[in-house]
Amino acid sequence: MGDHEAERTMPQTELEEITSRISDLNKWREIFSFHGLEISNTTHQRGQGSDGNGAPAAGKHHPPSTVPKPFLLSPDTGGQPISLEMATGLRKLLFGNLFHLFSCEWEKAYFRFHEPYSDLAYALEAEKWGPRAILMAVQAHIIKYLLFVRNTEYTHLERLCRINRREQGEALAAALADTLWAAGEGGRAVICLVTAAIHVMPSRGYKADNFTERIQLFEFSEKAAAQKFIFDHINCFKDEGSHGVILFLYSLLFSRTLERVQEDLDCTAAPLLKFGFGNITCTQVCPRLRTPRLPIWLCSVSGRYSVLFGTDSQLLSDWKMERVFHLYFYSGQQEQRKTARLTIDTHSHHWEKDQSEDPSSPGKRRPSVEMAIRTKWAGATVNWNGTDPFF
Repeated sequence: MGDHEAERTMPQTELEEITSRISDLNKWREIFSFHGLEISNTTHQRGQGSDGNGAPAAGKHHPPSTVPKPFLLSPDTGGQPISLEMATGLRKLLFGNLFHLFSCEWEKAYFRFHEPYSDLAYALEAEKWGPRAILMAVQAHIIKYLLFVRNTEYTHLERLCRINRREQGEALAAALADTLWAAGEGGRAVICLVTAAIHVMPSRGYKADNFTERIQLFEFSEKAAAQKFIFDHINCFKDEGSHGVILFLYSLLFSRTLERVQEDLDCTAAPLLKFGFGNITCTQVCPRLRTPRLPIWLCSVSGRYSVLFGTDSQLLSDWKMERVFHLYFYSGQQEQRKTARLTIDTHSHHWEKDQSEDPSSPGKRRPSVEMAIRTKWAGATVNWNGTDPFF
């Protein structure tokens, strides 16, 4: 072939290549659009709009549902990829339709501890609304593990405060596994993690959130194995950007099975989550008995969830222990910097002395926490030991 003939055919070859690339670009544009992302017309280059390492410059907008790379597991990790049927079932169970998505408050929620070796080293931070109920329910199991399961040389409240970051992870893994195992009725636990691969592709009527479609399910028939797996992947639940609370909620639902959860909800004919005041709040928190086996109570006080607990495992099994004793209260609120220590006296009723006082008068009112305590120990006095009463 001569040089002149080659020059005549090259433009046609280049045109075909360009057309092919445009076609591929359109395909990727559809995929990115489906997941709430965009393909920009400009390309970030080293030294231009980046930090010098190819990363986008600070201040650039990123979709809130994008999962950070450290939490994307390899597809060959094992487990079962989520199906469109599963994702659809989750959406209908949680919201009652396929269009609602988790709010940013839910998406950014994860199991975040206070600093190790501090007064609240055992405690999870929680916002006032949204996923607070789930965080406080897990908090109760964390306290149970640290006080009554884990072997340690420390006693009483020190068992909760003298823990390091690894021990925080161990307590969280034990609490999550304990809850999932109970949901599976002592026979199985299902753990949901996010992988790099997208398992659920676009479907009419289903709105993607860019992490549910990446879920991989891992099923265990032994509680110890489930707990070890969670601990090995604990950052997927306790690090920022992990969607840790949502992953645990999904794990809880699949451990119970979606069908059985729906049966549990049929009496209310309502979705598991509901919208209110711009937030999504959780319903169907199981009521706790006033006399559990261990002195740990998940409380709903003034519409906010909190944990009340004692450090003596014999408190509820020996009536002589219920004369004068201590309970501890954790609200989960950021403004609480120290565990509140309450002294309960079940035989001294100073607060009832003035019978002539109007029960509705300000002087007669007591914090909601105290009134909650009196649903178990009627007439008991509560001493906050120097802490300003709250709730």
